[in-house]
Amino acid sequence: MLMNTVTTFDQSSNSDKQLYFSRLKINGFVQSALKVIVPLDPIHRFAARSPWAGLEEQSFEQTARQQMQICGIDIFPSEAILCQARNQGEIREEVIEKLLQKWLDMQFLELPRKAAEQFCRAALKLDQPPEALLEAPELSALVQKVKRTGFRISESDAVQTYTRRLEQQLGIDLASHLDRYLIKWCKLFLDESQASWSMPFREKGFYSAWKKIIWYEPGLTKEMRKLLKFLPETSEETLSAALSALNIPESMTEDYLRAHLLALPGWAGAMLWRSQHNSQPNTLMTDYLAVRIWMEWALLQSYLPMLKPEKEVHVSVKPLLAEAIHWAGMPLDLWSGLSVEEIKARIMLAYRFDHFAKKHLLLEAWEETFEHGIREIIISEGLTIEQNTVPVSAQFVFCIDVRSEPLRRKIEQSGPFETLGTAGFFGLPIEKNELGSIHTHSSLPVISKPELRVVEISTESETDKYQRRKQLFSSIHNALQTMKQNLLTSLLMPEIFAPWFSMQLFFRSILPRATGRVTRKAQEAWMSKPETDFEIYHRSEWPDRLTCEEKTSYVKQALVSMGLTEQFAPLVVFCGHGSRSANNPYASALDCGACGGASGGFNARLLAKLCNEREIRNALAATGILIPEYTTFAAAEHVTTVDEINWLYMPDLSKEAHRALIRVQSVLPDISEQVKTERIRKLPNIHLISNDPKAAAERLAEDWSELRPEWGLAGNAAIIIGERKLTMNSDLDGRVFLHNYQWQKDTNGAILESIIAGPVQVAQWINLQYYASAVVPHYYGSGDKATQTVTSGIGVMQGNASDLLSGLPWQTVMRTEGELYHTPLRLLVVVQAPEEYVDRLLRNVPEFRQKIRNRWLRLASIDSEGHWKSWSL
Repeated sequence: MLMNTVTTFDQSSNSDKQLYFSRLKINGFVQSALKVIVPLDPIHRFAARSPWAGLEEQSFEQTARQQMQICGIDIFPSEAILCQARNQGEIREEVIEKLLQKWLDMQFLELPRKAAEQFCRAALKLDQPPEALLEAPELSALVQKVKRTGFRISESDAVQTYTRRLEQQLGIDLASHLDRYLIKWCKLFLDESQASWSMPFREKGFYSAWKKIIWYEPGLTKEMRKLLKFLPETSEETLSAALSALNIPESMTEDYLRAHLLALPGWAGAMLWRSQHNSQPNTLMTDYLAVRIWMEWALLQSYLPMLKPEKEVHVSVKPLLAEAIHWAGMPLDLWSGLSVEEIKARIMLAYRFDHFAKKHLLLEAWEETFEHGIREIIISEGLTIEQNTVPVSAQFVFCIDVRSEPLRRKIEQSGPFETLGTAGFFGLPIEKNELGSIHTHSSLPVISKPELRVVEISTESETDKYQRRKQLFSSIHNALQTMKQNLLTSLLMPEIFAPWFSMQLFFRSILPRATGRVTRKAQEAWMSKPETDFEIYHRSEWPDRLTCEEKTSYVKQALVSMGLTEQFAPLVVFCGHGSRSANNPYASALDCGACGGASGGFNARLLAKLCNEREIRNALAATGILIPEYTTFAAAEHVTTVDEINWLYMPDLSKEAHRALIRVQSVLPDISEQVKTERIRKLPNIHLISNDPKAAAERLAEDWSELRPEWGLAGNAAIIIGERKLTMNSDLDGRVFLHNYQWQKDTNGAILESIIAGPVQVAQWINLQYYASAVVPHYYGSGDKATQTVTSGIGVMQGNASDLLSGLPWQTVMRTEGELYHTPLRLLVVVQAPEEYVDRLLRNVPEFRQKIRNRWLRLASIDSEGHWKSWSL
């Protein structure tokens, strides 16, 4: 009993030192267990993350097996998806055969190779043995024949929560009750905007607040209320005591905590994010697990004697033998004539070439087939392009985002223009404080910490006017929110505002495009921001401003990273990107992943302004980066939902830059139309909406009933790090991240290492989030957008008692409910550099080498002679 456990715990803790070591140990278990989840950012600043980022020290297949044992989910594409890809030629048969032979070479086979090959080839069709075979008396007789020899297969059993084991052993579902308790308490604690009354004592921490108000929980039984009297003061003591009461041995503690974290990975991830963004030291994750496991123990009181954790399980021989018979191509009546040893060998082959091995082989074959296609495009088109001798009029620096690839291709085809690719935060590690705001927003990948704080400023009079307009807008919004949440005023609102709301509803529904355009322009006119400048400070040494030398260092680092250190065009445009959609909880998911779920326009403006400063140009010249007098830097934003480029910052131009701008502006409308037409036709049923791509795109961006304003980054499958000429004339179908890189200028490999550590990791996280949302939509996705509930201002749920959903809705990854649009492939990284560069990279960056070895990424390289190499470690 927990009462006795707590008493014993207190009596054994005769000194503060003993208690300290006990807390240290339990917190160590918690920190290690956290590897199975990732922080879940609030949805208004959505950041793509790989759900398995903490598990990359083990292989992808190992992770898949563990996820099935602990959570009952399969992180490989389904049989239907794999068979469809195979039937459509996306998985080449010769690649399957090559990988099968490689797999067989690694096995110790106790039967002829030809028989093993025949079995495996048939098994890869992924059809299941018929029910008649499983029920056949001859099969049962063979099973008994094998068992009489003492043959059995044992394997380690994953540690599961007691509530899950109770459901499996006795069919009693207490897990959903436990989840509902935790969901309710997490919603109250994490709420940012929706609750009229905040959770009492929230400032004291999750455990302390829960401990004070759990007494008022109506769902508790009398027995559970009695146990509340014995709750320890701290979450460490409670968690330690609850684990002891459940008889969880120390060797299984970390795995047991992992199982509980994976029960509600969304809410646990939100708690983890909050703990990481708390300025004070906290034990929030220990609090969460203490509350959860104490509640589990309290619910399990009458069942604990019947539950026994198992360290290993015996695998059933019958289904394995059925598979061996079904895929061997040998009639059942002939099996009685086989020796017992051969039957056992065939069973062991079926066991080894199981569900996971087959799917992994087919996934690898699918990825290798895709790699072969990319290789053919580059070898046949990219390596044959001759150097352009026409002077470049304008250069556009885009984010590596896959949605930029079609636009870049059309710009290059329309005139003497050049495009480059880099991470969308343009190498500026900043948090921004926009004009009129008291809040800051990190505008860089979530894998990095901001080093600088950038404050947007204007003249005092203009700032005052802008703030007054903004405050009035906020006051009206807050007043409406308060009225909605107040009991009396909420009853009056329909009477007071019914005409306005009805008119808005009517026009938004009947004329979404026109209404959205009018509303947006009216809001922009009212909230028009004055001309602004920037002040840049050290974040760690606030309020120390950057010196010219320090600014130059950041600018140089940005230019070197994007490969723009010479041959500057008269006009250089840093082009961030963002999206525009109405009534969309996932709006920030369509913005820049490299900017923490925000538009990259702010960073583009800042870098362009810095590059135009005379002092910085002179300082850059001293380092060898000579920017011509006629070169002018500007900033723009690519609006991905309508495929338009909006100018954000245009300084005084030189004559050469002005001519370049006129030339650019003359072709941009046509470019936008072409890209829009190419993109919009990929959306399902678009022909039913409009035959006019421009009108269709604008309607999708403004219609508040639209579930799919754009595809986002669906389809992403590779990142190419090299010269633009490799892919300049190639249609990559918006599936490839493109990052500029010239190995000749990277003698020590530092630039390549920084690209791998930053942009490649961001691309991998985006890739695996789309992958997870496609293959496990009910667990790592977020279901149907139409039925989602925005919860506590931090995320979405399905209904009012689900996990906090961490992934993407099915409308983002699926064409229809039964047809995927996103191709679930792990990211292919292609590096244009000699083999010794890649060797050095793998030696110097062990984390990247681990990703390749454990099959979280694929790696290929192209050397200076155009030879392609696929790397396998």
